[in-house]
Amino acid sequence: MARQWTDGNKFTLLENGEAFYPRVFEVIAAARHEVLLETFILYEDKVGLQLQAALVAAAQRGAQVDITIDGFGSPDLSEEFIATLTTAGVRVHIFDPATKLFGQRLNWFRRLHRKLVAVDGVIAFIGGINYSADHLADFGPEAKQDYAVEAEGPIVACIRDFMRTAIEKGKPGWRWPHWRRTRPVPAALPRAGDARALFVWRDNRRHTNDIERHYRLAIRLARRRVMIANAYFFPGYRFLKELRKAARRGVEVSLILQGNPDLPIVQTAAAMLYHHLLRANIHIYEYLERPLHGKVAVVDEDWATVGSSNLDPLSLSLNLEANVFILDRGFNQQLADNLEGLIKHSCRKVEAADLRESSLWRLVRSFFLFHFLRRFPTWAGWLPAHGPRLTSVPPPALPEGADRVNRTAGS
Repeated sequence: MARQWTDGNKFTLLENGEAFYPRVFEVIAAARHEVLLETFILYEDKVGLQLQAALVAAAQRGAQVDITIDGFGSPDLSEEFIATLTTAGVRVHIFDPATKLFGQRLNWFRRLHRKLVAVDGVIAFIGGINYSADHLADFGPEAKQDYAVEAEGPIVACIRDFMRTAIEKGKPGWRWPHWRRTRPVPAALPRAGDARALFVWRDNRRHTNDIERHYRLAIRLARRRVMIANAYFFPGYRFLKELRKAARRGVEVSLILQGNPDLPIVQTAAAMLYHHLLRANIHIYEYLERPLHGKVAVVDEDWATVGSSNLDPLSLSLNLEANVFILDRGFNQQLADNLEGLIKHSCRKVEAADLRESSLWRLVRSFFLFHFLRRFPTWAGWLPAHGPRLTSVPPPALPEGADRVNRTAGS
C-alpha cells in the first residue's frame, strides 16, 4: 500500500468526547454501505452503549459493519454486549484475545492502539479518543483531555483501504481476492478542501518507525516553533536530539505534558528528562486541569499531526499506531490556538529551580537514560512480535426455526 501526500483534503478538529462522540455517531447513523471502526478501548458504559446502538442500526439498514477492538484494552465486554452486535450482523474482530492466567492479562506487548473510523469511504476519523465515558467532562476530575480529527477528501480512501486490508490480512488463510470482494467505494474522492495530508501507521514489520521519522523530519526542518502535547513522553535518543538541536538554533520548542497523570509512573518517567531538556532552552508545561491523553503537535505555520501515537517506548517501538500528518495553515492555527490556551489557562511551567536533586544522582541517571533510550528499539525487537492476527466473534446460535433476518448482514 503506497504512502504519498494527497491534496484536496479538509480536517475538522474535535476536542474531547463532547465534540467527538456526537459527530461519529451522527456519521454512522447516516451510513448506507460500510462502517469500519478500530479502537483500543471500548467500555460497556454510556458511551459504549451509544456506539453499540449506532453500529446495530447501521447493520440492520444493510451496511457492512466491522469493528476491531484490542484484546488487552477491551477485555471485559460482556457476552450479551458482543452478541447484540453480532446478531445484528456486525462483524466483531478482536486483536490478540489472550486468556488470563491467575486473573492477570499476559498480552502486554504489540497492542492495537489505533483509533480509526471510516464510513462509506467518504468520511474518516483519526485521533486518540477511545470509546469510554472517561473522555467526557461529566466523568469528573479524571476525565481526559484529548483530540481527534474528522477527515474528508482523498485521504479518506487511504484510511479506508488500510482498515479494510488490516481486517482481511488478519484472517487465517488471507488472500488478496478476499479483499477485492468487499463492497465498492469511490476509487478517487473529490476535493473537500486545501489541506495536504499523509496517513502514516506503525507496525512491527515494514513500518516500525515511520511515525517517529516524520516527527523528527518536521522538527529538523522547523524554523520558528515546535509545540507538542503528548500524554506519555519518553522518546528515543534521536528524537530528543532533534528537539535540543531545534531549540539551540532558535526555534521555540514547547512541550505540554501530564501534570495530573492517570498513571503516576508517566509523570515520573517524563520528569527524568526535564534537566536534559531545560538545559537546551526547551519550555516544559505540565497540564494540571485533568489527565492529558492527547497526541498532537504543530510545527511552524503549516505542519500538524493528530493520532494515536504517544512518544514513549510502547508507541514508538511496540504498539500498532496511526497518525495523520497535515499541511494546512488554517488547521495548524486552530490547533496551535487550542494548545496555547491550555498553556495559558491550565498549565504550570516547569523551571530548573523546581528540580531539586543532587548533581551526582542526575549524572548517574543521565548516563543510564542515554544508553536505555539509544538501545531500546533494538531491545524491543527481542520481545514477542506476533503478526496482526484477528479473532472474529461468530453470532450466537439461534434455536431451530428462529428468525435469522440480519444474521448474515454484511457477510
